[in-house]
Amino acid sequence: MKMIATKKTGFSLVELTIVVVILGILATFAVPRFMSSVEKTKASEAFSYSAQIEGAQARYSAEHGKYSNKISNLDIDIDTPDYFSVSGISSSNWETKWEMTLTRNAGSSGYGRYKVVFNQNGFDSRKSTIKKELAPAL
Repeated sequence: MKMIATKKTGFSLVELTIVVVILGILATFAVPRFMSSVEKTKASEAFSYSAQIEGAQARYSAEHGKYSNKISNLDIDIDTPDYFSVSGISSSNWETKWEMTLTRNAGSSGYGRYKVVFNQNGFDSRKSTIKKELAPAL
């Protein structure tokens, strides 16, 4: 009786295990970097929003001799940020200064609920709790 040789095709369990381990190692490096990029994009919303308020406050101050105490008084039509809650504009002297704080809604992947503080001089890194890697280079 003759035996017919058959070729077995496919991957062995060892080969599949090695591929899964390699993918796991790659994911270990890729996921945190991806999450950081996503959070940096969300943080940019706060900086964009605040920069628009800062410009509008400068125009309001030039026209009225003091800063506005309400966003609705400014000459911009701006939507509320999706990922941040906005405090009202505050000041101890409306003629010379103002301040606004944006707080990150819900904890973010490893960054928590951080704050972004803007005033008449722009981004206030001393009062803000955002991590340096999320803040744009100013």
